[in-house]
This record gives sequence, C-alpha cells and structure tokens, in this order.
Amino acid sequence: MTLKARLSEDMKTAMRAKDQVSLSTIRLINAAIKQFEVDERTEADDTKITAILSKMIKQRKDSAKIYTDAGRADLADKETAEINVLNRYLPEMMSAEEIQAAVDAAVTQTGAASMADMGKVMGLLKTSLVGKADMGEVNKILKARLS
Repeated sequence: MTLKARLSEDMKTAMRAKDQVSLSTIRLINAAIKQFEVDERTEADDTKITAILSKMIKQRKDSAKIYTDAGRADLADKETAEINVLNRYLPEMMSAEEIQAAVDAAVTQTGAASMADMGKVMGLLKTSLVGKADMGEVNKILKARLS
C-alpha cells in the first residue's frame, strides 16, 4: 500500500473515530503533498512524501521549541501531538550506530579527508538516508568524523 493510500484510509478512520488531532494532521499532510504536486507538476511517490514528512516534522520541532521557550506549553503540546502523527508515516529511524556506519561508508566511498569535503559526503548521505535518519544528527556525526 502506498503512503497516499494509507493516508487516505487513515483519514477515513480518524473521521469515524472523531480523532481531531490525527484528522487535522493528515489533512495538512495531504495539502503539503498536493502543493508539491502542483508546484512540480508531477506525481509524488513514497520517497517524495517521506521527504515532505521529514520537513514537516522538522518545522514542528522548531515551532515546539520556540513555543516552549516562550512559555506556551499548550501550543508546544499541539505541535508535539502533530509530530507523533507524522512519525506514523515515516520508516523506522536509524540508530546512532547505524548512522555512524553509513557516515563511515560514505566517507570511505568519497575519499573525504577534511571539512572541505563535507558537502560532497552530505550530498551522498542525503540521498540515501532521507526519512531514515535525522539529518542534523548525521551532520554532527560527519563533522566529528572529518575533524
């Protein structure tokens, strides 16, 4: 089952269960997918949808942090609830050890030796790890490896 089909089925289920958080979040996901398809004039496949979901999670994490810093726990909780719904549609995230192994393999493959080669390695990692790992974490591990 494709992610689009799964989202459609889950939206129907959320409507029946009157789960407002899931329903509104799934509608936001569908709107982001439609926006991508209109902008790019192409059909979004599972890989693109995963990238869209990753971007949405990052946006919500940033917003939740800002709300928490501003003392607005109610809004931070809403963002966190949306993150939980978005995470249902992402593949299982990689562990730190798996990320380290992927970084080591990419460094070896590209022959990177210094921070000047970081862009080349990140380009390779971004295509293979999108949706599977937090790219901020990948960036930290790569910086430590190349330093």
